[in-house]
Amino acid sequence: MTTKLSVNVNAIAQLRNRRDLPWPSVVGLSRIALQAGAWGITVHPRPDERHVRRSDVQPLADLVAQYREAEFNIEGYPDDRLMEIAFEVRPDQVTLVPDDPAQATSDHGWDFRSQHNFLKPLVARLKGEGMRVSLFADADADTIAIAADTGADRVELYTGPYGATYDDEAAASEELDKLQAAAEAARAAGLGLNAGHDLTVANLPPLLERAPWIDEVSIGHGLTAEALEHGMAEAVKRFRLACGEEISA
Repeated sequence: MTTKLSVNVNAIAQLRNRRDLPWPSVVGLSRIALQAGAWGITVHPRPDERHVRRSDVQPLADLVAQYREAEFNIEGYPDDRLMEIAFEVRPDQVTLVPDDPAQATSDHGWDFRSQHNFLKPLVARLKGEGMRVSLFADADADTIAIAADTGADRVELYTGPYGATYDDEAAASEELDKLQAAAEAARAAGLGLNAGHDLTVANLPPLLERAPWIDEVSIGHGLTAEALEHGMAEAVKRFRLACGEEISA
């Protein structure tokens, strides 16, 4: 199997939001990403709208719908606002993340032992309306089976600690061991598997060598940084190659 690439456009929206102007265009750059072969688009519409705004969500959903095989993924903390957005837009996938509104970015997975009963009915509501549900998870093999018991379809492994080891080979190897163990536990529990946070063209192949059954990676900051240097279409191509895709010239 080939791991699919979903482009997280939060960083693009954050750059746009520095000015009260419509550029860079979140929809326009998402279109370029999809035309360049990205599998999907990911958004995280936080309550303070410092990144993607609620008003961005439906236009992006409409864009993704124009690409037959592409998927739209909405992630965030499952408060009433996010659930309302999900039921309005009906994305292909909803990724539930244990974010506090004050966090700069997602930085930990769910505590499945203590939050299992909170998550289970939310998962059931979303799945009942035909949406795939993924839960943000730390690289902790011991808790993945509990995640499966919520009824979720997938977990998304939080790869931030791995991304932070960009200048420490030994530490990177230790984090890869944890991610591989968690990925194997997810597969054993019958869960699909996503991954995301601080993944780059350089560190993605070693992760996929350890866990080649990862279904999807969601990449925002690293891909946006690549796009600033190479352009969005080329950045998508570089990440597709890092995912193991064979791309014709």
